[in-house]
Amino acid sequence: MGRAFAGRSAGRSLAALLVLALACGCTVQTADGDGKRRLPVRIEVPKHSTAPADDDPKPSASASASAGAGAGAGAGAAPSAGAAAPAVLWSRGDSGRDVRELQARLRQVAWLYDGPTGSYDDLTERAVKGFQGKRGLPRTGKTDSVTWKRLKDMTHEPGKWELYLMGGQPADAPDPRCLTGRVLCISKTSRTLRWMIDGRTLMTVSVRFGSVGTPTREGVFSVYWKSRHHVSTLYDSPMPYAMFFSGGQAVHYSADFAAHGYAGGSHGCVNVRDEGAIADLFTQVRNGDKVVVHW
Repeated sequence: MGRAFAGRSAGRSLAALLVLALACGCTVQTADGDGKRRLPVRIEVPKHSTAPADDDPKPSASASASAGAGAGAGAGAAPSAGAAAPAVLWSRGDSGRDVRELQARLRQVAWLYDGPTGSYDDLTERAVKGFQGKRGLPRTGKTDSVTWKRLKDMTHEPGKWELYLMGGQPADAPDPRCLTGRVLCISKTSRTLRWMIDGRTLMTVSVRFGSVGTPTREGVFSVYWKSRHHVSTLYDSPMPYAMFFSGGQAVHYSADFAAHGYAGGSHGCVNVRDEGAIADLFTQVRNGDKVVVHW
């Protein structure tokens, strides 16, 4: 009886030691009834049985659905109020070759009819606003990177005479035959006319030439007749400020050139679209002045 009680007491002591070991995570050694020590028993206690409630939280199903809907709605849409605005490339008051290309591309999609002029004016601003509004972009009238990319995707790279459809291109170097005397120096390469006296350029204007069927003749000529209010008897069309240099071919103002630029052509004459400039030129040029038409 006493021996059985002693055994139960020893069992309870060993259980208490094990509980203490579990609580402390320590190494315990057991001893048999004979008093001899045995190899230690290592009991590892996990640091946490469960993760804290706020550790690596997972979004709820409703939150995930809302996030997915927001991502889908934003695809391809204009930037939200909180997003950074796209960079503005050009706006009213800017000028240069890039603005000229913008205008040429706007002409291709029928948002601009005048120009290109190379100057970002009120007409260009209005055209950009219309283009933006049609495509759901903010109607700022300023050409930002998003507007520019959309326009480029819809148009082709404009050629030289699309960029300078209404004139304004730089003149090339004068022909050597133009460097002496009083000369109307006309380049078919740059489509320009220089009014020169003794090698000095006094005026430069854009010009247009005859079409394939009625080309403008090349060579050295002279002005033989001036007619301020001339009307063509052959084509029944007005030829104001006409300065004839070769048969029926003359340098004169063209309302069609002023309206349509290089989209059209003459019947062989050299057309000028700037009426003010040719009116001034008409007063300066004399009969007998040289005319050089060259490439």
